[in-house]
Amino acid sequence: MNELLENLYQDIIIDHSNTPRNFHILAHPDICKEGHNMVCGDNITICINKKNEVIVDICFQGNGCAISIASASIMTTLIKGKTVQQYFLLFEMFQLMVTKGEIYNSEKLGELIAFSKLSDFPMRVKCATLAWHTLNAALKQNIE
Repeated sequence: MNELLENLYQDIIIDHSNTPRNFHILAHPDICKEGHNMVCGDNITICINKKNEVIVDICFQGNGCAISIASASIMTTLIKGKTVQQYFLLFEMFQLMVTKGEIYNSEKLGELIAFSKLSDFPMRVKCATLAWHTLNAALKQNIE
C-alpha cells in the first residue's frame, strides 16, 4: 500500500476518533447493549431504534482507544437506514477484512477500508470489532 493511501486511512481513523459520529444515547431506544473489551479496557453502549427490520437510528457512547471509537463511529454512519440483514452482511465483510486481510466489495465497506491493515495487528482486532460484536449481541437478543 502506498504511503499516501496509508496516511488517508490513518486520517479517517483519527477524524472519527476525535469527532465520533452518532456519539450520544437515544432518548427512547428499542434496544441497548453494553460491550467490554477486557484486554484493553474499552467500554461501549450501543442503542438502536428499528422498524420493520430497518435500523432507523443508532448511536453509541463509551470510552476506548482510537480504533475502537473510530470503528463504532463509522459503523453507525454506514448502517443507519439499512436492514438488519444488510448489517450482518457488512459485519461479515468487515470481520474478514480485519481478521484475514480479505477485502470483498470495498465500495460497501466505505470508510471501513481504513482498517484494512488491521489483520497485521491481531491484538487490535478486538478494539475494532467491539462495537460490531455488541450490536450483534443486541440484535440477536432482540430476536430471541
